Amino acid sequence: MLSITAIPGLQGCSGDDPGGDEPRPASGGVPSPSSERSKAVFRHGVASGDPLPDAVILWTRVTPVDGGGAGVEVTWQIALDAGFTDIVGSGSLTTSAERDYTCKVDADGLDAGTTYYYQFIALGGASPVGRTRTAPSGGVDRLRFAVASCSSYAHGFFHGYRRIAARLDLDAVVHLGDYLYEYGSGQFGGAREYEPSHEIVTLADYRARYAQYRRDKDLQAAHQQHPFITVWDDHESANNAWKDGAENHTEGVEGAWEARKATARRVYAEWMPIREEEDGKIWRALRYGDLVDLLLLDTRSWGRDLQASASDDEAIADPARTLLGQDQEAWLRAELAGSTAAWKVIGQQVMMGQIPQLLNADAWDGYPAARQRFFDMLTEEGVRDVVVLTGDIHSSWAIDLTPAPLDPDSYDPGTGEGALAVEIVTPGITSPFFTEEEAQTYEPVALSNPHIKYVNLWRRGYVVLDVTSERVQAAWFQYDAPERPEVDEVFAAAFATRRGESRLREEQEAAAERPDAPEAAPPVA
Repeated sequence: MLSITAIPGLQGCSGDDPGGDEPRPASGGVPSPSSERSKAVFRHGVASGDPLPDAVILWTRVTPVDGGGAGVEVTWQIALDAGFTDIVGSGSLTTSAERDYTCKVDADGLDAGTTYYYQFIALGGASPVGRTRTAPSGGVDRLRFAVASCSSYAHGFFHGYRRIAARLDLDAVVHLGDYLYEYGSGQFGGAREYEPSHEIVTLADYRARYAQYRRDKDLQAAHQQHPFITVWDDHESANNAWKDGAENHTEGVEGAWEARKATARRVYAEWMPIREEEDGKIWRALRYGDLVDLLLLDTRSWGRDLQASASDDEAIADPARTLLGQDQEAWLRAELAGSTAAWKVIGQQVMMGQIPQLLNADAWDGYPAARQRFFDMLTEEGVRDVVVLTGDIHSSWAIDLTPAPLDPDSYDPGTGEGALAVEIVTPGITSPFFTEEEAQTYEPVALSNPHIKYVNLWRRGYVVLDVTSERVQAAWFQYDAPERPEVDEVFAAAFATRRGESRLREEQEAAAERPDAPEAAPPVA
């Protein structure tokens, strides 16, 4: 029997089905998702996230088409088939303007490693049918994830999300942040206009921007077909954020930083299918049986010290500087040391591998003592088979992670000896880095570093991560010119690391898709 589990911080959206024993909505009496009423009420689609072996977050937003004010009653149901002939649970809740009419429930009592279909009903309308999947438990042969980041609405169309939606064999989408951008129209990119047109600062601003993003049909499709596992980066609040401020925030002009950060976190919790913590913590662990422990970090706003100037060698070398904070570092060490999974996969925001010719003070290069402490964790705890997933930098990289990549006595690029982990960097969905011409100049410079195995500095796209007990393969799928309504996606590269090696090797083909992918959630006409 399923129930709504109380989620901390869900003010104004409460379950009233403590045991799931009240009558369930009959599928025959549910309005069509394609009706005009349904489209008006559920303009922002559905989403799911944070899969556990026995639970998953379900999300939607209701638009009170006949006026707001009072609370809105919403029911939900979940089934083993897209036609809802095998409904396994249901519940009800109330939402209101207090949380922007968003709805989030933690549906538990589910079976591990199972695909489910879900739907919401309210105000005489029905949401699109969503498709989600719980995490497996016990022995697991294979997993597949899409890895994405950095979707600037102003820079074009979300082609990558549309292609991810069509990959029906995925277990989940790991989104590494910059899900949306705070800028106003015309500040950076002009392919599409923002709502509101100015930079977002207030509660109403952030809510309106999420609402705009979630009306995008390609993003809706990705959420409809797959559970998302998300962390924020900086643009969910303001560019180059740190724990006590941001480069794109001016005290006295845009208000107090703590107020803006609290607003950004509140709206993120309202609109994203993530389990909420009262203190705003997003670092957490998700288990995928004996194959993967997925460790999600916050390198942006939990414990990060102020970025130093790239020319301030003394500040950058300060051994006390941190990206994670002492508490998150201690948690990460304990998780790595205690993991018995074949692979430890770390999802985080900013690039960890060194780029000696170009110091990025916002990335781990600006916090070398913190990076060394991470390497020390792996060495001192004897942790192997670690894969770091990174977004933020709007480009594609495959990197052997080693403390001294240019020292031949410490790292052998031919054998991988001296490498402690590997890093996979996914490009932006739309956000740009260099032009194609600029990339032709800088890519050879990057590849002159022996630990950097692959780089593309201008194409947009995403990564498919294919995991077995023997190896983890990352395959890059890319496209150019996202401002065009249609683009051609290409398989660009694949690199894999094998158990016990902690190094990357190039492969000629992307891993084959699963032949037995579960049925898609039906599209809305």
